[in-house]
Amino acid sequence: MSFDLAVLAMDGSADAAAARAMFERCVSGDHAEGEVDERVAGFYERLRSRFPDQPPYASDSPWMSTPLAVGIDHVIMQLSFSSRSDAAISAIEELAAEFRLAIWDPQAQDVHLPGA
Repeated sequence: MSFDLAVLAMDGSADAAAARAMFERCVSGDHAEGEVDERVAGFYERLRSRFPDQPPYASDSPWMSTPLAVGIDHVIMQLSFSSRSDAAISAIEELAAEFRLAIWDPQAQDVHLPGA
């Protein structure tokens, strides 16, 4: 069993409706083209240094699908619905705050905004 989380390059004035719309654009493949947002690049590099999304994988990898889905303004992660994901969730929260990225939980339709 798995669940998804996404980090999105949004500013602090965004709300749940804007995060949902951005997530839907990203998963549909109809999203912005251009240079990768530096915050997304920094988040992804630091996260995958702790939890690789390329072989060789650790036996306790939190990822249910690899590589992670990365775009210029997002990283979408499919995590194991188990204790294997606890450390990864903590890292995602920590790094999203550090890089001022929103976290979108599509299951709960909830957003955690940067600086909130």
